Amino acid sequence: MNIQWLGKQVEYRSVYDQMKTLLNERVNDNIDDQLLLVEHRPVYTIGRSRNAAANLLNPNGVQVEHIERGGDVTFHGTGQLTGYPIVKLPQLDIHAYLRFLEEFWIGELAKHTITATRDERNTGVWVEGKKMVAIGVAMRRQVCWHGFACNLTVDLSYFQNINPCGMSSDLVTRWSDHAPPPNIKEYALQLGTRFETAWVEWCNKSHTSSEKD
Repeated sequence: MNIQWLGKQVEYRSVYDQMKTLLNERVNDNIDDQLLLVEHRPVYTIGRSRNAAANLLNPNGVQVEHIERGGDVTFHGTGQLTGYPIVKLPQLDIHAYLRFLEEFWIGELAKHTITATRDERNTGVWVEGKKMVAIGVAMRRQVCWHGFACNLTVDLSYFQNINPCGMSSDLVTRWSDHAPPPNIKEYALQLGTRFETAWVEWCNKSHTSSEKD
């Protein structure tokens, strides 16, 4: 897996264009799996869910992007680590991949004394009944893209301008409200290595399970 830290305060559209290029290359097997890690400038992104745009209540001058991922409207910005795995699934099962992303983050937060869970009705990772990690992906010919966003020290007032993932903004939390947050760049590089290890292990298990079936 090729892992890239793209930097802080990065414009969403530039990363989106890079994702699209890498997606096409991965679909054609010209490159290995990729992971882009970034802190964005403030932006609201609107997914493919029906009536998602209605949950953008007041952008208040913040950039808005309509994109292909599943899910509703969410926020990316300062103090949030966003990751975009561009990966070929070992099996054509996007729901299993979503569960992998949730389990990865539950384990990752546990390493930092934060107890997290999943919600069977809502994709993402939850801490004390509030979402800390948002997850939304899209797939083209067995390659998934878009990804996850973990709130570290993000200003939660941005979420008050939307119904994040179609829910109340009161149901969003951040790392710094539960434990001392890490430095975003240092943490991104560490997390990238752990994500690659978890991804390889999960793919190997999926291949083994498929062979047994």
